[in-house]
Amino acid sequence: MKEKRSGELFERAKLHIPGGVNSPVRAYGAVGRIPRFIESAKGARITDVDGNEYIDYVCSWGPGILGSAHPEVVGAVQKACEDGLTYGAPTEKEVELAELISELMPSMEVSRLVNSGTEAVMSAIRTARGYTGRDKIIKFRGCYHGHSDGLLVKAGSAALTTSVPDSAGVPEADTVNTLIAEFNDEVSVAELFLANPGNIAAVIVEPVPANMGVVLPKWPFLTFLRDITNQNGALLIFDEVITGFRLGLGGAQEYYKIQPDLTTLGKIVGGGMPLGAYGGRREIMNMVSPVGPVYQAGTLSGNPVAVTAGLTTLRILKRDPAIYTRLEEKARILADAAREAGEGDVSVNQLGSLMSIFFRGGGVNDYEHAVGSDTDAYAAYFGYMLDHGIYLAPSQFEAMFVSDAHTEEDIMKTCEVMRGYLQM
Repeated sequence: MKEKRSGELFERAKLHIPGGVNSPVRAYGAVGRIPRFIESAKGARITDVDGNEYIDYVCSWGPGILGSAHPEVVGAVQKACEDGLTYGAPTEKEVELAELISELMPSMEVSRLVNSGTEAVMSAIRTARGYTGRDKIIKFRGCYHGHSDGLLVKAGSAALTTSVPDSAGVPEADTVNTLIAEFNDEVSVAELFLANPGNIAAVIVEPVPANMGVVLPKWPFLTFLRDITNQNGALLIFDEVITGFRLGLGGAQEYYKIQPDLTTLGKIVGGGMPLGAYGGRREIMNMVSPVGPVYQAGTLSGNPVAVTAGLTTLRILKRDPAIYTRLEEKARILADAAREAGEGDVSVNQLGSLMSIFFRGGGVNDYEHAVGSDTDAYAAYFGYMLDHGIYLAPSQFEAMFVSDAHTEEDIMKTCEVMRGYLQM
């Protein structure tokens, strides 16, 4: 495929943008290719500046559950733009979106709109600390919760008790209250509670991690988290930035029948525009200013254009809940094809419209399994798929997203190309 124009733009971009991209994975550094600069997207297809068209399974890293440029969403956004891009004042649509979020996710009785998933998580943790009067939080190795300082950590040599910064520029003092546990490992969580009695404000978790590739929670791990936080007076925060409205109208909490204390949302809630939200029980959210002492604000929070995109998207999903059956079927076909073609050489995790192919046998249930995958093999697979018109995430450790716009023809072609590589 042609890549001359993308290559030229990449060289120009590197002069004025760090690494030539505005988010690291877009640089294609893990797959050794030139990043594709995108010119347009429609439905399940995305087109780069060299005129190459691809079947898109990145879906803007999750928001594109309806596909790109859905006409109803675009029409609503165009009208919203004509009414003004930003007011810095309340709007009726903010109220409507908050009401709809609460209807679809009853645990989010009260919510606050922000501009990104990172901001939602940062604010939810601050709220949890303000509500409990405690400082420490537990997160899980391999779960990503945005790039705020206190969450950019990994386990040190004493994995259950200490954390060190996982990014330059993050002072160690900003991470001392972040404790690291292992996903799907109940003992690692219990030991942290025993070692920090009365000091843990919250446990934050991606109920279905999708940032070390898709990893499924073992039964009854999420129930265990709900029980141990209740027993210790800590809050349970579900980071549903990816799973929110993707696994179903009620997200992972509806799918697994677990009610968290706080939830963070992003991606689909904005319908393709920059928007996030966090929320929970009224008594907890009453800690947030201007009602309570936990300060959080934002000039563009509740931006009318972004709210319109999100509100329209959620209304479409509510109007046609059969979309989730269609998404599950499409993703299952892809997963089954990959398992059959790559038997013994790959592990495939799939839930709803989320999927990952790991280049290792034996299954992937946690961080250690995920990072034990053959990333060189994934890079070769990525390049083959890209050269054959299939647009995947340029990293072993990101999810594959299926949208309602993917047709039977798209799925069959993807299976054919995938088998072509995995059976070589």
